[in-house]
Amino acid sequence: MKEDGNDMTANQMSASDTRTDPPARARTGPNEEDRAPMSFTVRVFIYLVGVHFIAAFLFFLFYVAGG
Repeated sequence: MKEDGNDMTANQMSASDTRTDPPARARTGPNEEDRAPMSFTVRVFIYLVGVHFIAAFLFFLFYVAGG
């Protein structure tokens, strides 16, 4: 087999070419990956507030109509 410059076999790799994994970190709290994106959080908050306003309005309508 003819070897060329693009042949990446284990024989040609040096010790600095091997992949080393970073040391594992101790988990002290929630990471950025564990949290929802800020836009999603804001949207859920707006939906919750909106639903409560609608529920309060319906409650008010039934209160006024019944009394």
